[in-house]
Amino acid sequence: MLSEFSEIQGQLKVLCEERSILLDTLRQLEAANIEAESSGIHDGDYQLSKHEYSGIGRGKYSEGSTTESSGDIEKQELEDVSDEDETSFHDTKEHFTEPAVICGSVRGVADHADNQTENENQLDDVERMHADKEDCFSRYAQIERRKKLPDPVEKEKGVSLWSMIKDNVGKDLARVCLPVYFNEPISSLQKCFEDLEYSYLLDRAYKYGKEGNSLQRILNVAAFAVSGYASSEGRHCKPFNPLLGETYEADFPDKGVRFFSEKVSHHPTLIACHCEGNGWKFWGDSNLRTKFWGRSIQLDPVGVLTLEFDDGEIFQWSKVTTTIYNIILGKLYCDHHGLMHIRGNREYSCKLKFKEQSILDRTPHQVHGSVEDLSGKKVATLTGKWDDCMYYISGDFSGKLKDCNPSNASFLWKRDKPPPNLTRYNLTSFAITLNELTPGLQRCLIPGI
Repeated sequence: MLSEFSEIQGQLKVLCEERSILLDTLRQLEAANIEAESSGIHDGDYQLSKHEYSGIGRGKYSEGSTTESSGDIEKQELEDVSDEDETSFHDTKEHFTEPAVICGSVRGVADHADNQTENENQLDDVERMHADKEDCFSRYAQIERRKKLPDPVEKEKGVSLWSMIKDNVGKDLARVCLPVYFNEPISSLQKCFEDLEYSYLLDRAYKYGKEGNSLQRILNVAAFAVSGYASSEGRHCKPFNPLLGETYEADFPDKGVRFFSEKVSHHPTLIACHCEGNGWKFWGDSNLRTKFWGRSIQLDPVGVLTLEFDDGEIFQWSKVTTTIYNIILGKLYCDHHGLMHIRGNREYSCKLKFKEQSILDRTPHQVHGSVEDLSGKKVATLTGKWDDCMYYISGDFSGKLKDCNPSNASFLWKRDKPPPNLTRYNLTSFAITLNELTPGLQRCLIPGI
């Protein structure tokens, strides 16, 4: 069964690569048509209207184009490619389910058959979650975005961080001026949008809520709350501090979200954000209280994040404390620790404990928690790592959760693989695209002075 699964997986990978090559060719043709077009572009061609945005949730979506004739032809070709890909996907799923039936029919023959069935169920569980993720993305347009940052114009010169902050021990670092070397090539406004990298979890939560499965809804909301920390692994540079009143807007039709953030206060630095997705709205404000303790910097977030679904269910939570260690000597690293309480206005709430990393801890970045109903009874247990994955176990699990992938747990979320061309900033594939000018966007922007 495993050999057949590996063979089918290889065939699927080849089909996906062929489809990706075909789509790249179509996008290159469209980009060539855009460059050849001499007439102006209306803003409506690149902005998602309210009517079109509501149509995303129903799957009735068309990708923006600058010309009518070439755009219609290419959109029809993309739809044909998408239909062919869906057909091959369902055929593959049928191959996946056939060994499951065979394995289930001989479960009582031998002991090793039970282990094989258990492994198969885990594979099916992960496969089902990935299928749900692909289903969320398939409803939106696929936009080709860059895979790496532009090469630096000149070589950067290193600066000692200790020489900059040694006279500010115990003070608020928000008022300390640091060289640009310590900044990563995004601003705090854009960094807020990184919390929405795994927005498909909210699409999935909305879907479960419509089906009446409130438990799966809050489980996916909890996984989303944890996933916002995955991008911080290996990120040792600070984002740029925006100007007072500066705004950032992101329209990602390929993810089905529209995001807006603004700096509303300079001292203390306060940033407000709002995001709309398929059947949900997310908003909040962020403010960091920073303290320097000699060998570490502590960041205490202040503010509340709110998530509201179209059916009226609301969840609220606050972020946990972040500490950056080894400022003077040793390898620089960050850790998140504290208690996160996700409060709902209906049936369930969730408590997540981010375990603080210790010197002797062999499995750092652990997150454990539970979902409780109105009476305080535990109905599910969550476990995982904020930089890797999250799982859940139905009911009140009293055992020790030593591993983020226990054999009796169900899969919720897994972090995407890092980009192949990493720089010293260690930006994720999603963060690299946050300030990218996609084809046609430059013409819609106000010309510089």
